[in-house]
Amino acid sequence: MCEKCSPRTIGRRGLLAGGLALAAAPLLASSAFAQTSPAAPVSPDEALKRLVEGNARYVANKPLNVDHSADRVMRSRGQRPFAAIVACSDSRVVPELVFDQGPGELFIVRVAGNFINEDGLASLEFGAAVLGVKLVVVLGHTSCGAVEATITSIRDKTLPPGHLPSLVNALRPAVYDAMRSNPSDLLAAATAQNAKLNAKLAESTTPILSAQAATGNLKSAAAVYDIGTGKVSFL
Repeated sequence: MCEKCSPRTIGRRGLLAGGLALAAAPLLASSAFAQTSPAAPVSPDEALKRLVEGNARYVANKPLNVDHSADRVMRSRGQRPFAAIVACSDSRVVPELVFDQGPGELFIVRVAGNFINEDGLASLEFGAAVLGVKLVVVLGHTSCGAVEATITSIRDKTLPPGHLPSLVNALRPAVYDAMRSNPSDLLAAATAQNAKLNAKLAESTTPILSAQAATGNLKSAAAVYDIGTGKVSFL
């Protein structure tokens, strides 16, 4: 056995080198994950740009994200979504498809009527403070049944059964706001106003979201998805 390879000559220096190599293994794995995933946006504006470009691909039926098995093992090691989407529970609204983003890129909060309640705020706080999302998009959509039900409830001065009144009450402010201008299409106006009100809430709620917004690390945007055309219009 050569003298350099003898166990007696490994000593402290060899053990230190081996320890450093073992310690570096997780970092190398993280580096590999970063290289095989899309680069995380460095600003809220870049995050918005990615969503706009993705929706354009969706409308043109030219998506990039068609292989959802790619990087599955890497995703099991963690997540780093660049944007949060507050979407309606409507089965026709699928944010990952609408914005042509792959698994792990969007942090989705869903509830019928796409409003933000206490649970939604907590989820968005987690997304911003822990996962590092840069943008919150409140995404309304055409022909929203939740908003339409709220309009009917107000006009008929009735409440729906079960737990549905809590949903209607959450959407009332947007409907009342829209009614003041007597729009020709109250459903469309209320849907847009609901997205705007909740987008404002997403970056003004203290302490976490407002602090992120104040430093420029987080922005919010309101948008409406047209189910018929696939296009997302930012308001």
